[in-house]
Amino acid sequence: MRRCNSAVTVVSDKGQVVIPSYLRRKLDLKPRSKLLVYSVEDIIILKKLTLPDMKKEMQQLWKEINKKIAKYGEMTEGEIQSVIEETRIQRRKRSKGA
Repeated sequence: MRRCNSAVTVVSDKGQVVIPSYLRRKLDLKPRSKLLVYSVEDIIILKKLTLPDMKKEMQQLWKEINKKIAKYGEMTEGEIQSVIEETRIQRRKRSKGA
């Protein structure tokens, strides 16, 4: 059985709510953390959102691209267009088969 923690907080004039420090620490909530707010009848639920770090993802993507360029060389614009067209053809085939 899950143990449930509860606390009382107050809504400010600006509509702000303080999340108790023990919950912020437990959930690793930092300033600017994103929370999804649900409303069910008279209940408000806050859920921590874990969003991907786009900067890290793009750096990783470029690292992979650079590896492929080093291994295979750069693609010409015509080769890129050819790959795009082939991908579109494959998607059309899949969507017709679905």
